[in-house]
Amino acid sequence: MNLPSLSVVLPNYNHGRYLPTALRSILGQTAAPLEIIVIDDASTDNSLEILSGYEREHSNLKVYRNEKNQGVVFGLNRGLALARGEYVTFPGADDEVVAGLFEKSLALLARYPQAGLCCTVAEWRETFSGLTWHMAAGMAAEPSYLSPDDLVRLGKNEKLCIITSSCLFKTEPLRSMGGFPPELRWHADWFACYVTGFRHGVCFVPEVLSLANLLPRSFYQSGHKTGEHRQVILKLLERLNTEAFADVVPRLRDSGALSLFAMPVLRLVAGRPEFRHFLNPTLVRRTLRRSTELQAKRFFPAWLARWCLNRFYRLPGQRA
Repeated sequence: MNLPSLSVVLPNYNHGRYLPTALRSILGQTAAPLEIIVIDDASTDNSLEILSGYEREHSNLKVYRNEKNQGVVFGLNRGLALARGEYVTFPGADDEVVAGLFEKSLALLARYPQAGLCCTVAEWRETFSGLTWHMAAGMAAEPSYLSPDDLVRLGKNEKLCIITSSCLFKTEPLRSMGGFPPELRWHADWFACYVTGFRHGVCFVPEVLSLANLLPRSFYQSGHKTGEHRQVILKLLERLNTEAFADVVPRLRDSGALSLFAMPVLRLVAGRPEFRHFLNPTLVRRTLRRSTELQAKRFFPAWLARWCLNRFYRLPGQRA
């Protein structure tokens, strides 16, 4: 089978210690990407030295350096603008893609060209606590195309989960929706995944093909500990309330997908009249479960938190 072309966009800022692992995992894929676009965000460590060595050895790898630090979302959008592939993926510079991710995802996307993206199960590793768990483990039992209505059903059953680190996006739909909105900061990728999914449906491969390391000072982790977080969620709701996303909102609302943001989003949709159309039993139920999970991780002893995570986020048949 002739597979569609793929661009890999790898944003990097001071992740020199992780880059060799990330790049080896990309270069070792069974389906080679058309190009690997590295956006270095004015790193001050040894990242450029490492990247220069890989650039010399691999003709499909090109490094672009920002003159000043612009942030992760800027790097994602710069890479998206440069991408020439029919599909594009955005692995983290501190993460790994498992062998087979590109080939299996592209083969499924070739069968279902209407899909806006393909995602897989992702293993999340919290480096500062030692906890690991699987995200999206219950989406489907076999490689599948999931329509927007299927995603709503999964959301109501608390099985919907699209993880950016394992996603291969169809390039043009992602560009046409504006890419990653900078004002949404840590949640710009969530927005891109779910808008794409609820518009076009997704392909899903039920295997762990992405390994994500959650670092204590990562972009994602730091954002959840600041007062700015509520303002980012407010901007996300305001963006969804615009005419441009009117086609997406009913399915997103019915699925309860906003529950990822736990109590801050529930307070906003309950307290602001312009957002109350998002409020329904599914959102309340899923938000309460999400809040319980977050509290368990924070306050339970490690052994009990690990048991809880493995109870809800583990592939069938796999041992904790």
